[in-house]
Amino acid sequence: MTDSIGSRIRSGVAWKAGSQLTLQVSRMVVALILARLLTPEDWGLAAMVLVFSGVAVVFTDSALGTALIQRRRIVEEDRSTVFWTSVGIGLALMLAGIAFAGPLASFYGEAEVAPLFAVLSVTFLVNAAGATQQALLVREMRFRRLELRQIAATVVGAAVGVAVAVAGYGAWAIVAQLLAEALVSTALLWYLAEWWPSATFSLASLRRLGGFAGNVFGENLLYQVGRNLGNLLIGRVLGAPALGLYALATNIVLVPFSRIAGPLQQVFFPAFSQMGDDRPRMADTWIRATRLVGLISIPALVGLAIVAPDFVDVVLGPKWVDATRVIQILAVVGLIQSLQTLCGEVLLALGRANWLLRFTALWFLASLASFVVGVQWGVTGVAACYALATILVEPLRTYITARALGTSPWRFVTALGGVAQASALMAAFLLVARSALVAAGVPAPGRLVLLVAGGATVYVASCLWRAPEVTAEIRVALGRTQRPPASVPGSIEAPLERV
Repeated sequence: MTDSIGSRIRSGVAWKAGSQLTLQVSRMVVALILARLLTPEDWGLAAMVLVFSGVAVVFTDSALGTALIQRRRIVEEDRSTVFWTSVGIGLALMLAGIAFAGPLASFYGEAEVAPLFAVLSVTFLVNAAGATQQALLVREMRFRRLELRQIAATVVGAAVGVAVAVAGYGAWAIVAQLLAEALVSTALLWYLAEWWPSATFSLASLRRLGGFAGNVFGENLLYQVGRNLGNLLIGRVLGAPALGLYALATNIVLVPFSRIAGPLQQVFFPAFSQMGDDRPRMADTWIRATRLVGLISIPALVGLAIVAPDFVDVVLGPKWVDATRVIQILAVVGLIQSLQTLCGEVLLALGRANWLLRFTALWFLASLASFVVGVQWGVTGVAACYALATILVEPLRTYITARALGTSPWRFVTALGGVAQASALMAAFLLVARSALVAAGVPAPGRLVLLVAGGATVYVASCLWRAPEVTAEIRVALGRTQRPPASVPGSIEAPLERV
């Protein structure tokens, strides 16, 4: 059983790594193309609509899909009951969204919001129709099918979005992109899952799954509402152009790593669930997988914070210069949140959904307070206050997870030490090099190219010096070695091979 789980984890991570590299590059390219084609007001109008669509996603799944994955044994009535419940909720949300479109436009004072939200509401039903099929594929850890489906849906959505933007339809480009992606994704899920719902609906099954799903639903709802409150307040108080700046900064900094986190969570949640009560093994996997996430996220976000002025000037264009400071501040948020990627999955696998719900309630209150206070100083104030709340609250998530696993939080921190030191050396190089290049009069495009290349070189060299355990971990993840060298500082006892 454990060999099978380990094999599935390695296969899942390999597929996720390959597909996410493709997806993130393509999504970033599309986002940058749209940034060139659209104005801050266009982005702001789309963000006003997306505030509510993110919350609606929680209802379309109702957390019942997570319950299907978590349970050791399920029957046909469980699958079909979850499907019909999700579709019913999705239909209700679509109709409510269409009815609510007018009042939402009045709330923002933007008439264009009404048709945008009405059309986007169709995605509520479309996504709900594929939620159960996706959960079943995740439960079976059939990640090759899931990733091929996601790549195809993303490519089609991107093509549609860019085409609509080129045609001059402004915010409609983002809505069209999301609708096309949802339609393709759901159609492929039905084809790939090899399961069709029966005309079965069981209240007993719903009650059986609902106990666990209730806590998951509450946590997901609080998280989605908390994540979108900033956009809601900015749009209402500061208007569409200001929201456009904040939304683009979020799209550049936070969205890429959240999209990496989601697939990793899909891989590790069923794996953690199948590990049962083997907490030492689960702790080893959690810490080492997080270190691999930090290997990418820490240097990427530290580097982005330093080169942000050149990045905005060269890549986004002069009309986005006011987003520079917001990008730099949100890089702190993204760095901290990226290291919490698998905490929720550990707690859910251990049946501690109530712990996760309580933490998310605290995080929600802290985020709400930060947005209410920060909006007084514009989008920069919102970003700064949100970063402060993140610094104060997010480490508690790590502490709770370590406690649930019976391991020390300090072990988690020390495991990241080598990567953090390598990133600090890279940051020192970038600060000195950028100052020298500015003083020498090197133009922004040249500076950006030199800084990215130089920073990457320094980071790799620093990792070899300060984080030699990373090389061993990568080899283990790729299946090239049986165990990391015991003498490597910071190595974790059990390699991924033995999960």
